[in-house]
Amino acid sequence: MSSATASHLVAVVMAGGSGTRFWPVSRKARPKQLLPLIDGATLLGATMERIAPLCPPERSLVVTAERLAEATRAAVPQLPAANVLAEPTPRNTAPCLALAAIAALQLDPDAVVCLLPADHHVADGAAFRAALQTAADAVQHGGIATLGVVPTHPETGYGYIEVGDERGDGTSSVVRFVEKPDLARAASFLAGGRHLWNAGIFVGRADTLLAAVDAELPALGETLAPLRDGRAGAFASASFVSALAQAFPSCPSISIDHGIMEHRDDLVVVPLSAGWSDVGSWRNVRDLGVDADGNYVDGDTFTLDCQDSVVVSDGPFVAAIGLRGIGVVARGDAVLVLPLDRSQDVRAVVSALAERGRDDLL
Repeated sequence: MSSATASHLVAVVMAGGSGTRFWPVSRKARPKQLLPLIDGATLLGATMERIAPLCPPERSLVVTAERLAEATRAAVPQLPAANVLAEPTPRNTAPCLALAAIAALQLDPDAVVCLLPADHHVADGAAFRAALQTAADAVQHGGIATLGVVPTHPETGYGYIEVGDERGDGTSSVVRFVEKPDLARAASFLAGGRHLWNAGIFVGRADTLLAAVDAELPALGETLAPLRDGRAGAFASASFVSALAQAFPSCPSISIDHGIMEHRDDLVVVPLSAGWSDVGSWRNVRDLGVDADGNYVDGDTFTLDCQDSVVVSDGPFVAAIGLRGIGVVARGDAVLVLPLDRSQDVRAVVSALAERGRDDLL
């Protein structure tokens, strides 16, 4: 990357998710990104360390929910406290992108934003940063880049990106986004070699991203206009926070993909091979840091003759015998037991608890 491009990079980490698929360890006050799931580090902390060689703390922003702001600041003490932006209400990822781009422009009028989820795992940080560098170089004069993970198996839990022609700068054109496929279609994607997993990572100049917001979601651009024209002041100021509290709840609730990227003809993709996982469920956790028997074990636990299982305790001692592909996750007030191939169904438990008014377990 040219030194000119590198000097304008601003990392923006989206850390407002609830992580319901990691119940009972993940709760409203301590969601997935704040859990020490990998090697004792929180996923948010690992994300910040991964990006630090490209973007030091003073050039990094974290966007989170207002109720999580203090816990988030505690999880990344290296980050200036003012660089944690608090959303007054959840409005999905497109408003998060717009807010982040507005703040990035205050840091640097030529800012190139690297927009990253807080809760992914990447085994090869150097390869990840190299892909971001390629993306940033490709968009320094316009356009938007995304990272597409080279698939290693026919995964049905991820969206895909169909790849077009190579451009000669390490990127390729994007033909289209594809929703999560069934197994047969996922297998055809893997065999065809023209599809990448959608990692939800985007790179673009801050002004380019805001122009895309205005073009594709004009109502969003208009709603946040008071934050962009200077009237609200610096993003860390009380006046900005007050203006944000007034405007943000009126933003349309829509994702970056559906609201913006699926409609762009200036989007390119950089392939990523770096041991990536979105750590989306307990099944994904099993694939990270497993022991010789394919188990992920953490906390005060004991296993005997277990294979390909997850045994985690954030509270009582747990002993597991003879498990095959089973998850046992314990906290002081709740225990989850499930076949790991049913990990996506944990959200149904959380929904049922909410319907029953069991806020004490949420």
